[in-house]
Amino acid sequence: MSYARFAVALFLPLALSACATMSPVAGNFPPITPHQAQSGAENGKLVRWGGELIQAEPEAQQTCFTVLGFPLNSEGRPVLGRQAADVGRFLACAPGFYDPTLYAAGREVTFIGTIQGIVVKKVGGFEYPYPRLSASQVYLWPVPEPEPRMSTVVVSGGWGWGWPGYYGPFGPRFGWMYPW
Repeated sequence: MSYARFAVALFLPLALSACATMSPVAGNFPPITPHQAQSGAENGKLVRWGGELIQAEPEAQQTCFTVLGFPLNSEGRPVLGRQAADVGRFLACAPGFYDPTLYAAGREVTFIGTIQGIVVKKVGGFEYPYPRLSASQVYLWPVPEPEPRMSTVVVSGGWGWGWPGYYGPFGPRFGWMYPW
């Protein structure tokens, strides 16, 4: 009997942990934001940044992404919306080809990589200092499915305010009513 209890105690947590899935970009990283990295003092540090894609530019050996950074939740997904303030823009370059059609503007993305200096690019007429991230991992978040909408269907017999209704054409109690 004690062997059976031992086996259950050993394998139950193992079996239940198999049901849990971890985000591919989960982990503990220093809380350095792109705004803080604009000074250049954070070069060489491993960070996890994410946000909303502005542009993806494939080059000969790598693809560089321009991103509007947002805070990340515990899974590493960007928290977008009116309540979340942006944490600055950044460039993330990853080796290989990433299709700009899939990595389109407005998609949510998370990067893990090291800070590799500052690149100055124009945003409109303003020269903006972009922290450059050498990305070792790129994760494009799936587009959330829209919530299903429930519609209300009202069934009536086609006579005025519903059938048999409490209200008739001359106000309350002048329509068809149940006898009780």
